Amino acid sequence: MACERPDDRGVSLSQWDSVELARKLVADGVVASISPQTVQRILSAHQLKPWRQHYWLSPKVPRDVGFAAQVAHIVDLYTRPLAAWEIVLCADEKTSIQPRQRVSPTLAAKPGQPVRVEHEYKRKGALNLFAAFDTRSGRVYARTAERKRQVEFIAFLEQVDQEVPATITTIHLVLDNLIMHKGRKVRAWLAGHPRFVFHHPPVHCSWMNQVEQWFNILARKRLRIADFADPYGSGLNKDKAALAERLMAFVAYWNQHAHPFNWSTKSVAKVMAKCQLNLAA
Repeated sequence: MACERPDDRGVSLSQWDSVELARKLVADGVVASISPQTVQRILSAHQLKPWRQHYWLSPKVPRDVGFAAQVAHIVDLYTRPLAAWEIVLCADEKTSIQPRQRVSPTLAAKPGQPVRVEHEYKRKGALNLFAAFDTRSGRVYARTAERKRQVEFIAFLEQVDQEVPATITTIHLVLDNLIMHKGRKVRAWLAGHPRFVFHHPPVHCSWMNQVEQWFNILARKRLRIADFADPYGSGLNKDKAALAERLMAFVAYWNQHAHPFNWSTKSVAKVMAKCQLNLAA
């Protein structure tokens, strides 16, 4: 029963737990009575935890030799020694970041009390953050924009082009397969900027883009309490300006203490294992 969906047993639940399994066993006449604790001991003996869940994705791209080659190519960019004239950046966009204005100001921690955040807030629109993570130094290049189109992406590329020293003649840019990253305007821009080279991981492999790890840090350290009060007065655009200012301030703060993410030999082995291929063979 624990290995079947509750709906298939006529019970309107998304998942089983010990209490519901015990109730169903009695209702179906399997036993006269049984406690949830006994059910849990039986499940434990069979290594079953039906109250847990794990997301997975049916791959649209087959895990074949071609997939393995794409993964190996990205891994090579992350792990091989780089020449003095090249750099590897991982880029993506964090969308719909909201400058939430709390009804009452957030209160700092006190002895015996945590930080206190007002539950109610007002929505003040949203911004998109374009960011690129340097895989060797950890430095982040970033730019905010109200929309996410090829125009804004090209503006971000222009900024990166200006900030990366001219001595770097090859900028490897790892980014996903979003149409915006491959559009006609972007391709035209690339034709005039030959030092940029795009590299795309396989579809549904966002975990291979290192900027996603940095976005997690951003969410945890800067956006967990997203109450960006407007220091300039009321107004939608000014609230967005306050949010943009704080996002860029965090980027500057991060760059003062920047560090790369270590893709070790063990990390590479785990990634390649996902290809389900014996590459050594």
